[in-house]
Amino acid sequence: MSQVEESIEVAVPVHTAYNQWTQFETFPAFMDGVERIEQRTDTLTHWVTKVDGVRREFDAEITEQIPDERVAWTTVAGDARQAGVVTFHRLDDARTKVMLQMDFEPDGVAETVGDKLGFVKRQTKGDLERFKKYIEERGQETGAWRGQV
Repeated sequence: MSQVEESIEVAVPVHTAYNQWTQFETFPAFMDGVERIEQRTDTLTHWVTKVDGVRREFDAEITEQIPDERVAWTTVAGDARQAGVVTFHRLDDARTKVMLQMDFEPDGVAETVGDKLGFVKRQTKGDLERFKKYIEERGQETGAWRGQV
């Protein structure tokens, strides 16, 4: 099992950053390699990804969700094995630190080599930078799910 941890500061209030993160179907707008996400229930999402020509489909279940604080997940079916948590930390009224921690199981030689070369870490950092640009340019979230899991 491999791990990645990345964080970024975004110039929006904590509720705005959190609310946008709950809009999983918008992830393809800022996550490289994510083709589509379907929100099937309040706690189940279906992902379709394509990274370096490798297409994967999997289901992820939200295992914990606390408004303005955290969203945790684990895969429950499909081609990928991972679990993680995103936490939101209020820095002041207009700034938030978003922290991502993820455990994942590389599949096969190519993914294992890519992991050892830091590919997942770089991709995660890029995804967070694109999230920052996405939410700061908008200045507001595209929606929100404020339920607790």
